[in-house]
Amino acid sequence: MTNQLALHERLELHEILTFKNLCLTKSSTMHGLVGCKQLKSILETDVSEGKVHIEQLNQLLEQEGEGA
Repeated sequence: MTNQLALHERLELHEILTFKNLCLTKSSTMHGLVGCKQLKSILETDVSEGKVHIEQLNQLLEQEGEGA
C-alpha cells in the first residue's frame, strides 16, 4: 500500500501552508508593534512554532513530489 496523497489532499496542504505563512507574517509584524511583554512572548512562541509547522508541511509536500 502506498502512502501517496490524493490531489485534493495536496491542494488542502497547499491551502494550509498558505494560511500558516500568512499567520507567520502577521505574528512577526505584530511582534514589533506591541508593547505588552506577555503578548510579545505569545507572538514569539507563535512565530517559532509557525516556522516549524511550515517546514514540516514543506517536507511533506516535497516527499510527495519526489514520489509522484
